[in-house]
Amino acid sequence: MDQKIIEAFTQEIQSIGAIRFGIEMSDLTHIGNWQNFIYEYSKNDQDYILRFTPNAHRSVNAVKGEIDWLLYLAKNGVSVSSPIPSTQGDYVEVIDKSDVNFIVTSFIKAEGSKIDYPECLSDTNLYYNLGKIMGKIHSLSKSYKPKDESIRRHDWNQNYYLQNIRKFVPSDQYLIYQSRDKLIEKIQSSFTKDEHSYGLIHGDIGVGNFLVKDKGIITLFDFDEAQYSWFIEDIAIPLYYFVYVYGGEAGKASKESQAHSFMEHFLKGYKEENYFDEKWLKQIPIFLQLREIIVYIGCYRSWDVSNLDQWSVDFLKESKVRIETSEPVVNIWN
Repeated sequence: MDQKIIEAFTQEIQSIGAIRFGIEMSDLTHIGNWQNFIYEYSKNDQDYILRFTPNAHRSVNAVKGEIDWLLYLAKNGVSVSSPIPSTQGDYVEVIDKSDVNFIVTSFIKAEGSKIDYPECLSDTNLYYNLGKIMGKIHSLSKSYKPKDESIRRHDWNQNYYLQNIRKFVPSDQYLIYQSRDKLIEKIQSSFTKDEHSYGLIHGDIGVGNFLVKDKGIITLFDFDEAQYSWFIEDIAIPLYYFVYVYGGEAGKASKESQAHSFMEHFLKGYKEENYFDEKWLKQIPIFLQLREIIVYIGCYRSWDVSNLDQWSVDFLKESKVRIETSEPVVNIWN
């Protein structure tokens, strides 16, 4: 996160945000700050999340769009971390105290446990349930309309990382820039948009953005990357996260085996909730390439690339080659 934003996020900001949701700053426990400042708190025997979003990352209307989408999904039976209103009855609060404004939101904390690596790599029931919840989201997306056009979420090509590649990736990596440009152009010219294949998606389902309760019930959270795109991109994203961990030439077979396992069980769940046209399977590789570029940019944004462990060094090296040569992380659809 940008140092200017970190410095602007004072205790006064934290206190104001807490008070607006009926608690004190002392009630907050910090749990992370990847793109937002995230806190946990308890009130009346219920756990909640308090999130501070710098306006340099998201506009007020973008956050309102996220909340509107979440409320719609929750109302229609999707297991998500639901937003709650402030003491003034507003779901979105804005704190304007410096050059950086902060947008404050709160959510019911998801229940359950995180299924992390390596356990998630063999949990076929997890893949099935991920397919079911995504299928339901995509089915609902077909009829979703934001309550106001001003809060409509952005389209896929306005993704924060795609737009800020030159800010984070070193300028000598011009082949990465070129690959991004060519891929965006290819996607724009290859696919049409219709209500059966294009709509509002989660946009970042990975092991860090859901918890699992007994019997495999998934609760999704972190809809901060919600965007309009082809539904197949939303499917390619978790696939990427479940295969990219296998590195080197020796990992190729593991990636392919993992991809087969994931897609078999994921699509079984997905098809129970939403129609899936098999023709889209052959388009997964192009959206895996898109996810790889986004992840690569994100690494340069958030990692100290001069001080990485060996896995991270190897991953960046292999990822760079794949991006420059337009090779997806896995391809079982040739």
